[in-house]
Amino acid sequence: MARKVIITCAVTGAIHTPSMSPHLPITPEEIAEAAISAAEAGAAIVHLHARDPKNGKPDQSPEAFAPFLQVVKQRSNCVINITTGGAPTMLVEERVRPAAYYKPEVASLNMGSMNFGLYPMLNRFKDFKYDWEEQYLEGSRDRIFRNTFADIEYILTTCAENGTRFEIECYDIGHLYTLAHFVDRGLIKPPLFVQSVFGLLGGIGPHPEDVAHMKRTADRLFGNDYQWSVLGAGKNQLPIAAQAAAMGGSVRVGLEDSLWIGPGKLAESNAQQVNMARQIIEGLGLEIATPDDARNMLSLKGGDHVNF
Repeated sequence: MARKVIITCAVTGAIHTPSMSPHLPITPEEIAEAAISAAEAGAAIVHLHARDPKNGKPDQSPEAFAPFLQVVKQRSNCVINITTGGAPTMLVEERVRPAAYYKPEVASLNMGSMNFGLYPMLNRFKDFKYDWEEQYLEGSRDRIFRNTFADIEYILTTCAENGTRFEIECYDIGHLYTLAHFVDRGLIKPPLFVQSVFGLLGGIGPHPEDVAHMKRTADRLFGNDYQWSVLGAGKNQLPIAAQAAAMGGSVRVGLEDSLWIGPGKLAESNAQQVNMARQIIEGLGLEIATPDDARNMLSLKGGDHVNF
């Protein structure tokens, strides 16, 4: 049987701002449609953030998630993954609230504090619709995305009784060792879903050797107790997806991670990126995982055990 590859689609995130692309989902209706279309294209998991529909600013209030969570669940069998990363401007107590309340099958979990440099985007984007956008990007020059040991433990213990598993986001090699620390303490249990992140300023780079180094280190630390997935930021999205799929990994795409579908060409939808990833995976003779395949591979509790 062909190996099955999980495609995750992160449909909006908190990195890009509304002025960067007319295709970035902002309203609950747009986020719901983006997630459903991505799932129909082949994404087994959709990774969701919320935004203020008036200005597109990241919004981590549970109330902001309600309209699209219910719609996506009603219209799709995909696995819904709720962020606990929120935005780098938020404290952990704010970031964890939607996952704690809605008890999803999967929530994201960042494995370390880091510089998270978005300010180079100011070299490309000059005109902004909303006052917060330029300030948000410029502020990343002197901002730390805080994920201390205490913060990580807070998220894990807050969600401990929910049956939620985690998309464990590792932006550098040290984050893998931090994950091993929490595994040793019994706060995270296998099977692990390790999402390696490449090409963000402040984290590991996008070179093929960086990708291989992440995989080798995770193999040594976790053996057969994990599923590996990757995301490449910006122009690195599809090349890194191709490398990882060939190396035995799964892939994440979506407008959270990249606004592009080719050099200088904006992606018109999240589904368009999913289709490109699917072509790569199937071109390698592999199969894409269905949502139920992903549930089995990651030992998830099922969509009937969430609070939405």
